[in-house]
Amino acid sequence: MEKNNEKENFFPRTDLAIEISDVLKLDQAEDYQIPGVEITEKSIEEGEVKVTRVRILDEEGENQMGKPKGDYITIECPGIKQNNPSLHEKVIDLLAQSITSLLPEHENRPLNVLIIGLGNRFATPDTLGPKVANQVFVTRHVALKAPELIEDDVAHLSSFAPSVMGLTGIETAEIIRGVAENVKPDCIIAIDALAARSVSRINSTIQISDTGISPGAGVGNKRKELNETTIGCKVIAIGVPTVVDTATLVSDTLSEIAKLMAKEADHSPLFDILKEASHDDHYHLVKEALGDEIKELFVTPKEIDEIMEYLSSIISNGINIAVHPCMTLKDINKYTY
Repeated sequence: MEKNNEKENFFPRTDLAIEISDVLKLDQAEDYQIPGVEITEKSIEEGEVKVTRVRILDEEGENQMGKPKGDYITIECPGIKQNNPSLHEKVIDLLAQSITSLLPEHENRPLNVLIIGLGNRFATPDTLGPKVANQVFVTRHVALKAPELIEDDVAHLSSFAPSVMGLTGIETAEIIRGVAENVKPDCIIAIDALAARSVSRINSTIQISDTGISPGAGVGNKRKELNETTIGCKVIAIGVPTVVDTATLVSDTLSEIAKLMAKEADHSPLFDILKEASHDDHYHLVKEALGDEIKELFVTPKEIDEIMEYLSSIISNGINIAVHPCMTLKDINKYTY
């Protein structure tokens, strides 16, 4: 999560543009438009899937959102956490469309794409990036050694998972910059685990953006940014919130307690305090009350191992279809599984 201007003290920890926009629109009129920001929404599959595009248009939008100018596409689908192949295929198709809309033009030649799987393969909630990097359909080696074997609209795709600074001792951005200098990609697609302020969005939300990414930002370990300025090519970021911080979890519980008391309990001074306080008031109250060790803890669902398998398959296949448009899901899975 970016930490700039006054937003640092106002927003609970989140990497999702949609959550920041939700906070800014809170208590505003229904038709309120955030200055410098354009938001469009659509529901698909009878409401099972929701796609929201937050477009930050100018400097005023950047100041409002605390994020760089660009597109932030969010796909929300609680069903992706379950073994539901037909729904997964629909999300894969939507993800592929979103990625395609952000890819750079490549002048009737094969697109050169570098996939970067960010994260720590030894920490389950942080394995999304390495898992996706291992499952995408790599083709660059074939294009270099036997170009006659692949069609023109199959991308020259390479993949790399650089691990985390705590294991390598090297800034992730430095490693990626070195790889990019040799591979010379038209575009980097970086995959990472994120953090959310809403428990309901954990493992059920995919964010795609064209503004780059800060490795480790989701858990407060912000490293050097990966973007077009620092790397030299367009950087598309794909992320899923897999953890929520303790303060958010407790403040959500506090909000639910206030709702329960409103239905069942007699008015009391405590009830009146909770009733008047907003969700963000609860968050800041909890964060002040929690000890330093507890407030830095992150929580993830117990089914995270199984969920990671679903998420990595969805994201890798979304990338595969977007960058290899002549291939179907069935074609790709012949070679990757």
